[in-house]
Amino acid sequence: MQTTSRIPTLTEASFNGALIWFSELQSEGLLFHPEDDPDSIYQTADNQKTFSQSEVAELRFVLDKIETSIGHDKMIEAAYPIFMNAMGVKLDA
Repeated sequence: MQTTSRIPTLTEASFNGALIWFSELQSEGLLFHPEDDPDSIYQTADNQKTFSQSEVAELRFVLDKIETSIGHDKMIEAAYPIFMNAMGVKLDA
């Protein structure tokens, strides 16, 4: 049985590509901080792991690709406005 991944595809390993990817994670309700190991993310409602082992591997691969391409600090910078939006904080343009 083949299942469809819930993890968005990284279309480009760039700052803008990372920004879009984090935004798509948020849209799917899967956003997590990129410094956290996806294998350690749990749902608060039922204390179940958020990601399957195959999704964890996929997320680690994408995060590594982003970090290798643009660096750790730029990866965090790309995630920042998405986290602020998820928390309802409006940023100045």
